[in-house]
Amino acid sequence: MLDLYYTANMNDQQRAFFYQEYARMKKDEVVGVLFALLLGCFGIHKFYMGETGWGILYIVFSWTGIPALLGLIECFFMPGRVRRYNDGVAQAIAMGMGVAPGGYGAGGFAGGGRRDPCAACGRMNDAGAVFCPGCGGAMAQMA
Repeated sequence: MLDLYYTANMNDQQRAFFYQEYARMKKDEVVGVLFALLLGCFGIHKFYMGETGWGILYIVFSWTGIPALLGLIECFFMPGRVRRYNDGVAQAIAMGMGVAPGGYGAGGFAGGGRRDPCAACGRMNDAGAVFCPGCGGAMAQMA
């Protein structure tokens, strides 16, 4: 469903490119959970999500057992983190193509309410938001 939001205003060629890039760059929730559960003591799930610094820190402290405990806890949060990562990937691809995200009709986003992009980071936020929760930048107020 997420990709439908980003591909609503694309032609067939743009949509094909978007799906190809999205399939190449997205992460799998199950793989993330398994990495955190089985190899969390070495921070493999951090490397999988592109957090190399945290992954190295997990490896350095793997002898303490603390990263193993953290990996066990993080496996429950991994699906949400992977979904946010994939949303960012889809948004980056669409913005890189110069195509404004569409929507699911006149109401805008799936929730039905209007959503406005942040001028600084491009994240879609609820209409009327004063600050962007993604980057903390001030939102332009629409009349």
